[in-house]
Amino acid sequence: MKLKIPNILTIGRIILVPIFIITFYLPGALGDWIPFLIFLLASFTDFLDGLLARLYKEESRLGELLDPIADKIIVASALVLLIMDQTIIDHAVIAAIIILIREILISGLREYLAKFQVSMPVTSLAKYKTFIQMFAIAILLTGESGNNLVNLGNYDVHSLGIFLLWIAAVLTLYTGYDYVKKGIGHATD
Repeated sequence: MKLKIPNILTIGRIILVPIFIITFYLPGALGDWIPFLIFLLASFTDFLDGLLARLYKEESRLGELLDPIADKIIVASALVLLIMDQTIIDHAVIAAIIILIREILISGLREYLAKFQVSMPVTSLAKYKTFIQMFAIAILLTGESGNNLVNLGNYDVHSLGIFLLWIAAVLTLYTGYDYVKKGIGHATD
């Protein structure tokens, strides 16, 4: 079986996850910037693989299977690591939990509906949510190095990342509710 470029990008994103996790533990600025760059690369390939698959009509069942898995494991890994090292603390942990729960819920719902050949296409709002979520996580990954690099006056980069994480969580609730409502509608027909 010859793999197409979108699938290679998706598999590459999955392979990046253990490297991302290992580099998160590097000391000092390396432990901030290398995981940040890997996360950016993974986020970009998420956008690129879907674009290429649609553009060149190379959508595949393998891509449909692996793409959401790749997205969820990089996001879940990043959020868990950021909570563990106390970048995300206190009430902000709730935002991270909301994001993780929605990812699990929607994955299960999609899997259930696939048995009935019902697809749950990604909405435009869900795409914006994903962008804000990825941007927030990327900012938080820069850690103290990000604060040292960017001066936001009375605020720091960390505060911006937490603010965006909350925006992503609110959008997560809305889009998650929308998907669940549609999914339950199909399941109860």
